[in-house]
Amino acid sequence: MSAVQEAIGQREKRLSHRISSPSCWLLFALPTSLIVYIAVTLAADLALTGWELAGTDKPQTDNVILFAVLLAAAVICIEAMRRLGRPSGVSRDLLSAWWLPIALLLPPLYALLAPLILGAVLYLRAQRIPGHRRVFSSAALGLAGAAASATFHHSFPKAVVAVTLEGSNAWLTRPPVVLTAIACGVLFAVVNACVVAAAARLADPGVPLAKVLWDRESLLLDLTETCVGVLVALTCTLSFLLLLLALPPVIMLQRSLMHQQLATAARTDPKTGLLNAIAWQRQADVEIARALRFDTPLALLLVDVDYFKRVNDNHGHLIGDEVLRGLAADLRQQVRESDVVGRFGGEEFTVLLPRTDAAGACRIAERLRCSASGVSVAADHAKIQVTVSIGVAVLGQHGNDLFELLAAADVALYRAKDAGRNQVQLNSPGQECARTGAAREEDEATDACP
Repeated sequence: MSAVQEAIGQREKRLSHRISSPSCWLLFALPTSLIVYIAVTLAADLALTGWELAGTDKPQTDNVILFAVLLAAAVICIEAMRRLGRPSGVSRDLLSAWWLPIALLLPPLYALLAPLILGAVLYLRAQRIPGHRRVFSSAALGLAGAAASATFHHSFPKAVVAVTLEGSNAWLTRPPVVLTAIACGVLFAVVNACVVAAAARLADPGVPLAKVLWDRESLLLDLTETCVGVLVALTCTLSFLLLLLALPPVIMLQRSLMHQQLATAARTDPKTGLLNAIAWQRQADVEIARALRFDTPLALLLVDVDYFKRVNDNHGHLIGDEVLRGLAADLRQQVRESDVVGRFGGEEFTVLLPRTDAAGACRIAERLRCSASGVSVAADHAKIQVTVSIGVAVLGQHGNDLFELLAAADVALYRAKDAGRNQVQLNSPGQECARTGAAREEDEATDACP
């Protein structure tokens, strides 16, 4: 199941503080365009299911048995996942290992029905997300499965009736068939990702399209799911009993996947998506050691939100969390990929800038300060905007390890607070963290405050 579906829930979280009715009514707090899109997707899935039901004669016994066996294997995986626990931060599973064989080996009707059945099992046994999100997810998977199934069976019509209880069908393991199965697995992943990504984009139009489609990790996971699904399908063509051998490896892969996601979640601040304080400190230590070893410049920024307590007191902590999320996203966009950004605690953020001297750090800090003042969050028919104060410290000038740099940046930060807030201060006494002359002209276009 694609991780981009989590983006749909972010809109619901932003609106939940205004709604006193049950969580299912959060659907009606979503943008109208998203509600219409969810309704159209569900209607398309139901219409296609009805059309397949109307055009299907009496189901073949072998197909029903294979469908039941694959569903049973998927339910066992769901139960194993539930018993292992599904903590917050885990959003991927390997159920495509069972949906994909259903799409490849059975008529499209079964590919449409499987997500509805397994979606209900997931909702009841594993993950109680809002009902409309579960239904939409099932509809997206049904449409993706139907597309893959129709494509595969149009290419190889015999595949609909080829898998029987009597014995193997070796022709299904021929290279052209296997390559087509892989291509249909890719089609399944692409259609599902695109359907969900469109909903995520409607939920939050500001999110980059590339982010809601794939990143390197999700692409690798989709490829793994496709390969496992094709291998399970080939196993089914040899013997149903071989599924007993396929089931334990799939469960172990699911366990490994959960471990990887938990490791990622353990490094991430849940409110902002940035590195948490412990993970940031570990990575900062590595960067500082590298800078000292190769004698390269390095700077540290300590960013604090001005008067943040007023936001929480006047608008509530949920709005305060939205402000933090907005500022975190802005910070991440304004710095390089190699820079280390984390949430230090409360309303403080830390930015480590490898290969950056004092002048460069001041320019970047000024850009961050200006950009932060343009971040706004809607609340009670008003827009919340905040400013930030930033303290700057440079390796070698203000300290030789992380503790000394943090202490120096903290001193500079409080100097910025005492001087009136919404400004940048360098730790060194008597030095101004401001741009002059050529530097001012060079960065004027990008660093000018709105």
